Amino acid sequence: MADYATIYREYADQYERLVTYEDYELNLPRALEQIRSFNQADVIELGAGTGRVTLLYAARARSIIAADRESSMLKFARTKLAALHHGKWRTVIADNRRLPLPDQIADISIAGWSIGHMQHWHPDTWRSEIDQTIHQMRRVLRPTGTIIVIETLGTGSTEPSPPHERLAAYYQMLEQEYGFASTAIRTDYKFDSVQQASEVLGFFFGDEFAAWVTDQQLPIVPECTGLWWRTK
Repeated sequence: MADYATIYREYADQYERLVTYEDYELNLPRALEQIRSFNQADVIELGAGTGRVTLLYAARARSIIAADRESSMLKFARTKLAALHHGKWRTVIADNRRLPLPDQIADISIAGWSIGHMQHWHPDTWRSEIDQTIHQMRRVLRPTGTIIVIETLGTGSTEPSPPHERLAAYYQMLEQEYGFASTAIRTDYKFDSVQQASEVLGFFFGDEFAAWVTDQQLPIVPECTGLWWRTK
């Protein structure tokens, strides 16, 4: 398994294949709409990647700015958005901590499975890196805007729990220091076969996880996902 930074930079096609099998019951779009309506909203998405989250709200949004630091990932997002014939969207190559965008231009700023990587990529300074990112998400929002953060609560798990202690500290930071509300949902993967599940998930989560999927004979692999949100 390549590290996540390498995957996002060099294996966008395989990552896109992975996420097409995720959340087969469509729990995530329903959860997002319960937090804040995307109808006619101006949305800025951080770490948009291949458009994994973007396509969940794109048809309803008034405008979309999809930002990611990897152009190879955004190539997929652009193709998807173009196919929708959505009138007002653009992609931006940008670091989450330094968005090249004006203040107060959005109703919603959203980041899916993106901010938590700061803990791996900046193990000594992750708190300040995340603080910079949250500041950017707030800066681009209008006064009544909403921040939404989506992160993992365990792939292969049927009960929501942070996969490691640093993520638990990050989630606690969101709730206790920034005042985010939170909820947990299931975003299970559904594959055509156990072999396919093992192959596709093994690429991203490693050989040990792939072996577990095979041993358990799981064409449907459980996953828990957390959502955190707050008004600006």
